[in-house]
Amino acid sequence: MAVLRLPSLLCLLLLSIFTTTSAFLPLIIGSRAIVRRMATAATPKSELPKDEGGWRAILNPNQFAILRQKATEPGGYSESTPGALEYELKKAFKTKNPKEGVYTCVGCGAPLYKASTKFDSGCGWPAFFQGIEGAIKEVPDADGRRVEIVCANCDGHLGHVFKNEGFSNPTNERHCVNGICLRYDPAV
Repeated sequence: MAVLRLPSLLCLLLLSIFTTTSAFLPLIIGSRAIVRRMATAATPKSELPKDEGGWRAILNPNQFAILRQKATEPGGYSESTPGALEYELKKAFKTKNPKEGVYTCVGCGAPLYKASTKFDSGCGWPAFFQGIEGAIKEVPDADGRRVEIVCANCDGHLGHVFKNEGFSNPTNERHCVNGICLRYDPAV
């Protein structure tokens, strides 16, 4: 039994390291059996990096630019770029909107969105109509025109929320999220 557990633990460790540091692989790729065994849990705030250098050590440059410096990936990037979230979802599941599972923060692992809340808004970025309760903080932009959304656990910039745009979803909201901020876990 120990012989079987060591490789499994090693695989999980390598998957964790690979998906945290990989340049454009926010989606966990590989054996779905391994993915199903992984628990979706946030890194406690006390264990998160305290400075820019710490974040640079766990995020790739693109993830750092968006999560920590509030940059935005180009429209359509997530769906049209090999290795990006929606591109890989379409490849693995034949849809960019699977209805099972959870999207987590690539910075800290906190569950952010249930897959059942993802919808095709046509905006060019992954869109959700509702975050998991307590997982998303809304912060008015300094210019007062938009409302930023950040991970409640690590304060990583995710994108913006738009309300009352006329979408026929239960909240009439669109959480417009940079795909590079998310990792999909089909097992939850």
